[in-house]
Amino acid sequence: MFRFLFLLFILVPIVEIALLIQVADVIGGFATVALVVITAILGAKLVRQQGMGALQNVQTQMAQGQMPAKELFTGLCVIIAGVLLLTPGIMTDVFGFLLLTPAIRNKLAAGLASQATVRMSAGMQHGPSSFSQHSYSESEPRKMSEPTTIDGEYERKD
Repeated sequence: MFRFLFLLFILVPIVEIALLIQVADVIGGFATVALVVITAILGAKLVRQQGMGALQNVQTQMAQGQMPAKELFTGLCVIIAGVLLLTPGIMTDVFGFLLLTPAIRNKLAAGLASQATVRMSAGMQHGPSSFSQHSYSESEPRKMSEPTTIDGEYERKD
């Protein structure tokens, strides 16, 4: 994981600088800076709008007693998009705007959900009932998760 993050923090700025130089050669330096500033302002407005919508949807789902999983994922994507859009660069702006697109978010959520399902099913090697088949004897040490009751009387003496 450390290597991945290290490469990410090294490669992304290098790619961003290279893209900014290439775009500046095509449209000019001032236009490139204006493009980066305009995408940051437009992105901030879109993030605010979609973030407030996601927050309202989460509150509505929770008020109805439902788990707002989709809405929470949308909120997470909007937060990540906001960070990407406020980071100066062209590649991060593209990824930020893609995360603000509902169709892309839905495909990403479906892909992550299928991966989570595969990993969860691969992790259950003994089946769901294997946990209840073990019986504890008095010679085994007591687990911290088992409930304990301490009974006694209390009297305060001042």
